[in-house]
Amino acid sequence: MRRIISTASVIGALAGASLTAAAAAEPFPDVIVLPGASSAEGISIGKGSQFFAGDLFQGDIYQGDLRSGEASLFIDAPDGRLAVGMKADVRHDLLFVAGGFTGQAYVYDTRTGADVAAPTLADPGQGTFINDVALSRDAAWFTDSVQPQLYRVPIAPDGSVGSPSTLVLSGPAAQLSGDFNLNGIAVTPDGKTLIVAHTEESTLYTVDPVTGASAPISGADLPFVDGILLEAGRLWAVQNFLNQVTELRLSPDLSSATVQDVITSPHFQTPTTVARHGDRLALVNAKFDTGLPPTAEQYEVVLVDR
Repeated sequence: MRRIISTASVIGALAGASLTAAAAAEPFPDVIVLPGASSAEGISIGKGSQFFAGDLFQGDIYQGDLRSGEASLFIDAPDGRLAVGMKADVRHDLLFVAGGFTGQAYVYDTRTGADVAAPTLADPGQGTFINDVALSRDAAWFTDSVQPQLYRVPIAPDGSVGSPSTLVLSGPAAQLSGDFNLNGIAVTPDGKTLIVAHTEESTLYTVDPVTGASAPISGADLPFVDGILLEAGRLWAVQNFLNQVTELRLSPDLSSATVQDVITSPHFQTPTTVARHGDRLALVNAKFDTGLPPTAEQYEVVLVDR
């Protein structure tokens, strides 16, 4: 009897392992619909294959799983909020969201969806568009597409959020040559350099996070550049109206960039921001080609191999 029970246990364990392996081998979907979204813009990866994406003009936040393809409304934002770029701080279970014309940033608890903070970064009466956000070890950095400045929101070791400060830029990144200037942002692993995308100038700049001094990254010729992602010396730049993502290899001193690949998908429809999960990139279709505000019937996250 013991042998029978033992054999049955082994068979059960093997069957369970096979089911787990089969689930792990399930292909990721190419497209994940954000049900009920009226617009879209930002995306960030949470824990595991979890993702967050935003309804640009409603300010709502969706939560989903890249592997299962499921997505649902997570945060029904108060009226008047916008959700542009976003980044999840998985260490502290926080989601930082750029607030566009409101001049604010929004910080949510990724476990419960509760408000944590809503710091005012800029005066909307003076003109502002808080566009994107990147995280260092101790701060969230936000871009402003109307003003030549960045905003720093400190994050304490216990995850508490401090009062914001403004970094005024100098050099080429400070140019206000169009309606939308500074856009995507990334932080180097050591936190000593910021990289910003400048949509109007179609290029990238480095920024000193202490002085605000900026310098060009040669070879970064990127028309319609929007969100960016930096990892291990590689940078992915979304080019929204070109419906593509360009992968760049950066020089060690960040002074130059070389194109490594151009990624496209038949599912792209003006993607804006990008996040990575394993060997895949996840992008949000903003569908700005339908108008502003956009008028599409649905909005999606698109997955592509990197």
